[in-house]
Amino acid sequence: MSVELTYFQAIVLGVVEGLTEFLPISSTGHLTIAEQLLGLPVDDPAVTAYTAMIQIGAIVATFIYFARKIARLFLAWFRGLRSAQAREDRDYTLAWAVIVGSLPVGIVGFLARDLISGPLRNLWVVAAALVLWSIVIWVAEQRHDVLERAGEQRDEHGITLRDGLVIGLVQCFSLIPGVSRSGATISAGLMRGINRVTATELAFFMAIPALTAAGIFELARGTEAVLALGVGQMAVGIVVAFATAYASIAWLLRFVATNSLRPFIWYRVALGLAVAAALWAGWISAT
Repeated sequence: MSVELTYFQAIVLGVVEGLTEFLPISSTGHLTIAEQLLGLPVDDPAVTAYTAMIQIGAIVATFIYFARKIARLFLAWFRGLRSAQAREDRDYTLAWAVIVGSLPVGIVGFLARDLISGPLRNLWVVAAALVLWSIVIWVAEQRHDVLERAGEQRDEHGITLRDGLVIGLVQCFSLIPGVSRSGATISAGLMRGINRVTATELAFFMAIPALTAAGIFELARGTEAVLALGVGQMAVGIVVAFATAYASIAWLLRFVATNSLRPFIWYRVALGLAVAAALWAGWISAT
């Protein structure tokens, strides 16, 4: 039986995608929960492809919000390819850190694509990941506090290629619904001694290749299925995701400038336990 997607459902999914893509609370986990509450089959290929494609809105929001900085990094990277002297620019190293850090999740995501879009699209997985990865975020925040007191934190001018690689490897855990891509990358950055604002910006920059690749892959693999849900519904989802993602980026950067990620930890744990309780009670199904 074909899946029908209403404009109301498209708007809800767009809002959920935009609000949660960059917060450390897992957009995939929230989308899976939203799909279940909206009566959509969470493991249906068309629904999975749709939620990946509306990420285009979040990608565009990132490009626009960070347009000047992205242009600066690209120019530094391009100049560095042509001039040894230009390679001394810290922006050149930062650009390479983003590139190197973006590769692991793309490779793992492609190799494990059937697992990610199949068995892992399960609310039991989401509930467990929401709770368990909260422990990682807590540990990362504890280390951040220790390094901050010792004055040993680094900003974007201190980023190394190793930082990019380590953060990129940790980002692979975000392929598990409920972990959170930003939650994984920011936590890894904090553990590496990077200050919270810089770690958050790195999470945004590394999101661009990851989300773009996911969107293109799903577009190539499931265009017909997604279009069957409705061209208008897809357009609405993308536009809504863009607007909410842009607002989410602006808010999160202001928030992390003076606050820790601990409030998100309590939210994640509460949501994970609530989902597990609802599943155990039989109020919702896992797929």
